[in-house]
Amino acid sequence: MPSPYSLLLAGFFIVLGEFLFASMGVSIRFVATQLPNEVIVFFRNLFGLLLLAPWLARHNPRELSTGVPARMPAKILGLHLLRAVAGLSAMYAFYYAIAHIALAEAMLLKLTAPLFIPLIAFLWLREELTPLIWIALGLGFCGVLMILSPGVRGVSTVALVGLLGGMFAALAKVTIRRLCRSEPSLGIVFYFALIATIISAVPLSWSWQMPSSTQFPWLLSIAALATLGQLALTAGLSRAPASRMAPFGYFSVVFGALFGWLIWAEPVGWRLVLGSILIAGAGWLVSRRRASQPARSIELAPPATSTAAMRTSLDPD
Repeated sequence: MPSPYSLLLAGFFIVLGEFLFASMGVSIRFVATQLPNEVIVFFRNLFGLLLLAPWLARHNPRELSTGVPARMPAKILGLHLLRAVAGLSAMYAFYYAIAHIALAEAMLLKLTAPLFIPLIAFLWLREELTPLIWIALGLGFCGVLMILSPGVRGVSTVALVGLLGGMFAALAKVTIRRLCRSEPSLGIVFYFALIATIISAVPLSWSWQMPSSTQFPWLLSIAALATLGQLALTAGLSRAPASRMAPFGYFSVVFGALFGWLIWAEPVGWRLVLGSILIAGAGWLVSRRRASQPARSIELAPPATSTAAMRTSLDPD
């Protein structure tokens, strides 16, 4: 059981991480008016890989995986590719949403991932869905409807893209948990950074635009803030169970609303507030249930020693 000091310190790091992610959203919003989304995502992955290189260089190459891609089991290689494609798709959707809707709404739609995880785990890994999970999902998706605000004209396409990003993020997380059955966390981090950089270079063939000298600092800040945010979350989750820290993850919505109001005068309506409460409550119920559930499925039970390190590759930020 973590001490009160450990819980306090863990909460501080989680809130710091969410602040950094919201700050990253500000950088994305500024540069998105000048560069295509495909260019922003590519440089996020390229700079992120370069920032991780010194950390990766300190480790033995044998720690990266069960083998190099040429000798890696086809199933494991497929899981690495699925994790990269899902995480990259979430990144494209998230960045697109940030550029076109209120920052707080984009942050909240990204945080819908926990609502999709039980459904994906049920369909893929046949994990049981208890009545409590169904109640949590019902509350969560009611919150999503509050944010999407469907009316006579239907739901905003941009909001649907943001929601789709949450679904892809959930798929990436479930894939990571499956990879942890045989793969070291360092390898999951490395192969995602490498594969995502390679794949994100493909759309540049039809959307390339050379960033200017004033745009490069924004692109570098996106990668730096995302990397620092992931490190802060790792520091927090290494000190306390994820289930205890889950509510702190929604501070990114608070910071997003604050930045949106201060910089772009974005209003904070009652739908956003109520939707945030419902989604946060649902996410808390899901995380509490997963913490108390017996680890009957090895695919969904990552080793405790790798959970904190694995966190650096969980989010599509």
